[in-house]
Amino acid sequence: MMGERTVAQKALFYSFRLERHVPGYHLLRSIDRFVDLLDIREQLRPFYSETG
Repeated sequence: MMGERTVAQKALFYSFRLERHVPGYHLLRSIDRFVDLLDIREQLRPFYSETG
């Protein structure tokens, strides 16, 4: 889109960090410390794009 950006337009790129939004005491953080999900990631790899 050409032209000036107005306030109503959302930013094209934004910064989102999960660490900022999930409290340190959240249950998933404690599970993540003890459960290794690398096997699952490898099994799901064919379903995701290499480029993004």
